[in-house]
Amino acid sequence: MKLLLDTHILLWSAGQPDKLSTEARTLLLDSTNSLFFSSASIWEIVIKRGLGRDDFKVDPLRLRKQLVINGYEEVAVSADHALAVDVLPTLHKDPFDRILIAQARTEGMLLLSADCQVSRYGNGIMTV
Repeated sequence: MKLLLDTHILLWSAGQPDKLSTEARTLLLDSTNSLFFSSASIWEIVIKRGLGRDDFKVDPLRLRKQLVINGYEEVAVSADHALAVDVLPTLHKDPFDRILIAQARTEGMLLLSADCQVSRYGNGIMTV
């Protein structure tokens, strides 16, 4: 299964695995799953780190390098992804979450999210 990790799941898997649910850990450790992260998550980390958010203190360059070293694959944001945001209902206003939903749907991935509001979009999203 192709799993796209939302930004918090990504941060927790890389540096605070104790914050992950048992279900999330099981999915991430299952070698039959392919793990993906979005360039939008790296962008979100850069922005929120710059704003001084305590939950975004990680060095985004180092994080990206370590993710790639550990077998995660990056999904770049494309025009197709941006256009897919346009047809999403406005159930959630966070632009980073909305692009992740669009990417997961466009690429046929399951989005793992820590945000219960994201699960309102239904198919292709798992809140863990």
